[in-house]
Amino acid sequence: MNLIDSLIPFHLTIGKSWNMISPQNIFRHELIGLSVLITESSNSDLIGIKGKVVDETKNTIKIEKINGDEVLIPKNVATFHFILKDGNVVELEGRILMARPEDRIKKKFRKYW
Repeated sequence: MNLIDSLIPFHLTIGKSWNMISPQNIFRHELIGLSVLITESSNSDLIGIKGKVVDETKNTIKIEKINGDEVLIPKNVATFHFILKDGNVVELEGRILMARPEDRIKKKFRKYW
């Protein structure tokens, strides 16, 4: 079983607020509550961390790992795989998420795909 497949059951505990998030509009949504996996990072200790996003600031994402520990991850050094309710996996570089959540929803983005 790979790391992404192991997150699928974990994300099913998230509430109904996920319904409208899609790969095209994930920038404009709150990331709190999404399942996440760190796939790349300039800090090799962060690679493979998986869990649920429990808090987000301008520069960091706090992840609650499956064992209950919380880890604070700098956005600018990592690439994240977010798992949506429909099973889609969205890869985002953390540097693209570098904004406060409330400012990011107002920001205009160039097409990332």
